[in-house]
Amino acid sequence: MTSYVVVPKTLNISEIENKGFALSPSLFRRVEIKNQNVKTVSGLLTQEPIAGKEVGSNSYIDIETGYKFIRTKAFTPYSFLPDLSINGSFEYLRPKDFENAKGKNSQRIIKEGDILFVTGGNVGEVVIADEILDNSIPSSHILKLFFDNKIKYYILAFLKNEFCKIQSNFGPIGAIGGLDTFDKDTLLSISIPFPNQKNSDEVIEYVELLTKAIINKEKEIRRKHKLILEKIEKELLENQKPNKFEYKLPDILEIEKVGRLDTKLYKRNFKYYEFLIQNYKGGFFYLEESDLRGGSTPKQNERIFGKGEFTWVTPTFISKYGYLDNIEKIAIKSKKNNIKRNCLILINRGNKEDLIRGFYYDYKDLGEGHHNQGCYRIENGNYNLIFLTALLNSQFYRNFVSNLSVGSKMPEIKISQIINIPFPNFPESKQKEIAELYYNPVDYPTDLNLNNFLEEDSKWNEKAGILQLDLSAKKLKERLNEVIYQIVMDEEISIHFNFTL
Repeated sequence: MTSYVVVPKTLNISEIENKGFALSPSLFRRVEIKNQNVKTVSGLLTQEPIAGKEVGSNSYIDIETGYKFIRTKAFTPYSFLPDLSINGSFEYLRPKDFENAKGKNSQRIIKEGDILFVTGGNVGEVVIADEILDNSIPSSHILKLFFDNKIKYYILAFLKNEFCKIQSNFGPIGAIGGLDTFDKDTLLSISIPFPNQKNSDEVIEYVELLTKAIINKEKEIRRKHKLILEKIEKELLENQKPNKFEYKLPDILEIEKVGRLDTKLYKRNFKYYEFLIQNYKGGFFYLEESDLRGGSTPKQNERIFGKGEFTWVTPTFISKYGYLDNIEKIAIKSKKNNIKRNCLILINRGNKEDLIRGFYYDYKDLGEGHHNQGCYRIENGNYNLIFLTALLNSQFYRNFVSNLSVGSKMPEIKISQIINIPFPNFPESKQKEIAELYYNPVDYPTDLNLNNFLEEDSKWNEKAGILQLDLSAKKLKERLNEVIYQIVMDEEISIHFNFTL
């Protein structure tokens, strides 16, 4: 990752005086910027930022009301969009509490297209609101920023980049990142450079197009993920045998078989999910124990993180959509890695709702890799691994499998439990239909320019699978970061759209 931080070797007395004679090192860090054509956030805002409002836990409600309270947890470094799938990222509000929080300031309500900036916790994180945040109130540690629509996405690209995040964290942080200590002047003084070359307007448009294209891909990933869930549930529910579900309390034989009382395996909803799978007209199947493999973390003197020839996979890298949020490398001195071909990676520990969430490891794109003991892998067996990945990532299986977890501090699931999970035997045509939403390599368009890029890229998005959309978004982010660096360093930027996967 490019570092923009410059640490001064000497300080004069006036610099120390300007900082109130505080000697915190973070107060004197600077960013390296060779481009002198800069504007501050203060100079780019079209009106004063508006802060959210705390509503209090008494306003939370456990049913969907259409009104939400948004926390900073919804803001992540790997997405331009908010992520409400993260535990604790939002709460539903009662309508009257939503109105009270809004007060007389209707601009406090989030609407699609708003730029939101975090001032506490993950300070400097920024997202652009999509329709999922409509009728939401942000917490008091979130600011809504207002910019001219003509350059809004250009500014968003910079605010999301490390160049601006570093500037956001130059102020005093406190015990919990920025909570109650963030100075709004730190935000207002953030510098955003603009290109100097002759076709500077085209460079600005280029940055905006790349940013919009990344956001479009993130939206398409979520749309396809939702479509997968809908198709799985529709196939299951519409193809049931005539048997009717009847819930019964466990008898002594079932308790002896399970071997414990403190388990969710007797719950009504678990029994209902299990019934739907086992009552499916096409039948069901189980995974074979011999097809599941464990992982390991190389010993400290055997590994180097951050570089090397192997892709490093841990549960925290695997997104709910079935791809790696972060692609990191690891060097292993012994060269004894455990991923040598296409396989399905399953999470076996962590949050209970994440257990056996899947990721299809595409050897063609990722090469050889290594996963730690927090995952199992399936690389053999008579399974459609791509379809199985999509199935495991569905909300149906999230709800079903969360009942199987053991342990409180670190919920986990063992191989002996996984091999007793039933999977519906969908027709091959239905498996293919669902699998292609998750994995569908298609040729990326060529002969692109400023005029047709966004339209042609959107057409490609409609055909590509979730894994391909993610790889494409990562390529665009890489190029966007390169362009931002070149603008900061006042280098000449060439405009191209060579993003073939």
